[in-house]
Amino acid sequence: MSLAELVPALHDLPRDEKLEVIRLLATELTRQEGIDLLQDGASYPVWTPLDAFDAAKSLQILLDQERVQG
Repeated sequence: MSLAELVPALHDLPRDEKLEVIRLLATELTRQEGIDLLQDGASYPVWTPLDAFDAAKSLQILLDQERVQG
């Protein structure tokens, strides 16, 4: 199937199937490049601003500086 044939078929897919196509393509490309992306069943840490007091303090300083200059 050519790209010219594939694009209209992709447009007709429901949202969940479009997301699955994206996942499949990303997985295939990373595999071809020899990159280990996310592994099925693995857990990964996600950063959260909860308890990130230094970040909040830095943001407050920047906001205060902007207020003074603006």
